[in-house]
Order: sequence, then C-alpha cells, then structure tokens
Amino acid sequence: MQKETVKQLKQSMKLPVIMAPMFLVSNPKMIIKACASGIIGSFPALNARTSDDLEEWMNEISTELEEMKSKNPNKAVAPWAVNLIVHRSNKRYEQDLALIEKYQPPIVITSLGDPSAVVKVVHEYGGFVLSDVINMKFAKKAIEKGTDGLVLVASGAGGHAGVLNPFAFLHEVTEFWDGPIVLAGGMSKGEDILAAEVLGADFVYMGSRFIPSAESSAVEDYKTMIIDSSIDDILYTDTFSGVNANYLIPSIRKAGLDPDILKEKEKINFDKLNNSKAKAWKDIWGAGQGVGAINKIQSVAQIVDELQLSYNEARAGIVRHDKI
Repeated sequence: MQKETVKQLKQSMKLPVIMAPMFLVSNPKMIIKACASGIIGSFPALNARTSDDLEEWMNEISTELEEMKSKNPNKAVAPWAVNLIVHRSNKRYEQDLALIEKYQPPIVITSLGDPSAVVKVVHEYGGFVLSDVINMKFAKKAIEKGTDGLVLVASGAGGHAGVLNPFAFLHEVTEFWDGPIVLAGGMSKGEDILAAEVLGADFVYMGSRFIPSAESSAVEDYKTMIIDSSIDDILYTDTFSGVNANYLIPSIRKAGLDPDILKEKEKINFDKLNNSKAKAWKDIWGAGQGVGAINKIQSVAQIVDELQLSYNEARAGIVRHDKI
C-alpha cells in the first residue's frame, strides 16, 4: 500500500479511521455499518468460531457491501479488512488464509508473526497488507517481509498493545519508512484523529469507542463497564494470553481474580481463545486507556458522525488560530 493508495482509500472514507479488530466484539453487522458510515471496518478471523463460520461472515460482508455500492454508486463505501493472527499457535491459520484468498478482502491485517505468506496471497489478488507492530524491531521485520503498511500499536491501545509512546514511536519509524502508517493507542475522539494526522499518521485505529455500539457483540455488562470506566481502570498484563494487553480491572475482579497478584503466563496460545471454556477475553475484557471519553451506547453510524463533528471542529479551531 503506497501513499497513492492511501489517497484512493480516503476518497471512500469520511474519516481516516480503521475500526480496530476486537475479539468477541467485532461482527459482520458492525463491519458493514462501519464501511457504510465511511470508515474501514475490520474483525479478527478468530471471532468466527470455525473456518466454516468465517466463510459465512466473509460472504455476508463482501456481498452486502457490493450490493450497497451497486445500488448507491455515488455513495462512498469504505473497504473492509480481516485480521489474521499469524502466530504458530493459531491452528486455523492455513484454512483462514485460504478463505482470504477466496473472498479477497481489500485489506488484511496481520498480527503476531511473519506476514510474508499473507503478503504473497493478498498481493496476487491486488489487496493490501497492514501489520501490527509494537516496537522498532517488529516494524523493521514486517517491512523486510513485504508488508504494505504498519499499524503502530503504542502504549494505551486496547487489547494487545506495546509500551512505546505514540509520538516517539511514530517519529522513529518515519526515519526509515515512508509508507502508510496507522497509529493505535487510546484514541476515542475526533481531536485525537486530527492530532495523529498532524504527527504524520495516515490513519488511526479506534476500538474501545465502538465496544458499546448498538451493533457490537459485547455483552451488556461489558458495554456498561466501558462507559463507567476511566484510565485508572485499565491494567496491562500478559497473564491471560501470554502477550501483554490492556484489560478492564473491574472485569478481572468480577471473574474472581485479584489484579494485584496475577501470575505471568508461560507461553502464547491463541488456539483456544474462541473456546467456550477459555477465560481470556470471554470473561476478562480488553479496553484501551481512552475509555474515559466514552459515555453512552450509540450506533456505529452515530459514533462516526460524532467523531466527524469533533474532528471538523478541532480542525476549524486550529486553522482559526493560525496553528496550521
């Protein structure tokens, strides 16, 4: 994905936002509504309980979005994306990659591993690959393996996240990379989107803001907890999946655990995350440090409209004060 492609993508978008893939939250309806509202909708492949379910999801999303475009040729419909964990513990990797080849999502986001095999498949049908990275080492590796763009998962991002300051991370990456950059980490408002653009990001990841959306698969207690929480209610730990992530402390306590005495997990394992017996993400819920800005349940379209309004107001305010 080169800068020219970024321009093309933005032509079909209201805002430079990717609704982040969220485990046990993202679903086809959410993705379709996001794309129809003018932002990129994405979901984790593992949200579908089986590869057969994933095929149904991908067919539904691709079919509905194509119908939307054909019925409303003048309407801007943003592209959709699927997130694939490429770590060796994901036993569905080969099956899910085959479905990506079949349904050809415009964007594929890789996480936790070497994206090269995904790059080969996606480039053959003309799609684009973004790779989640949490530090400079992984950023350079993803570039070496041929990824089209980087998702800089900085400190404060919901779910699996890094510890780097987003300002410093972005600045250092742009010293050796002039390709597309998505910035992730605690962003919930239109002002945050504008600030990321000023820093040099092409897009932002936004996840937690959409957890309490009307269309999300989050249970009502999860949605309410997001609305009631603040930055003080977020804990960064590797206890539940073997990879450091940000979780809601109230959900940890609700599961009967003491957040002050959690044990480290010995190894990474994503194979059982969608098993009904798995606790990580099912009973203990992820969220980013931007939860304090979230105060109500809204539809995806309403959230996007609100983001666009605050984005435009922030931009007008900066221009009015001659700061850009």
